[in-house]
Amino acid sequence: MGEKYAGEKTEPLAADVANVHFDERGLVPAVVQQAGTGEVLMVAWMSAESLALTLETGTTWFWSRSRSELWNKGATSGNMQQVRRVLVDCDADTLLVEVDSPGPACHTGHRSCFFRELVGNTDEKDGE
Repeated sequence: MGEKYAGEKTEPLAADVANVHFDERGLVPAVVQQAGTGEVLMVAWMSAESLALTLETGTTWFWSRSRSELWNKGATSGNMQQVRRVLVDCDADTLLVEVDSPGPACHTGHRSCFFRELVGNTDEKDGE
């Protein structure tokens, strides 16, 4: 251990005592970031089961709110995300999952889900 994040030494914490705060649906948001570059690839939801599977298998598992099922990111596309580490924030209500992502993280085929930039309302562009 003894690794750093944002210039500070991380504090090792066993997952079973981390007291992750899942919401009323049993979910916690997980920000997925490319290790080494800091690229934010995606944000997804984890259940206690998907978090446990992620820690056990070393690949990312999430809970699909639309399909109401577990999914292993990249199992279909072949772009499996290899987990480097999982960090929990100070309130234990958000996770940061550092991964090595070999290909696109977004279901659209983009490297990151964050490829669209908001620039204001369309009526503002027209000078109205």
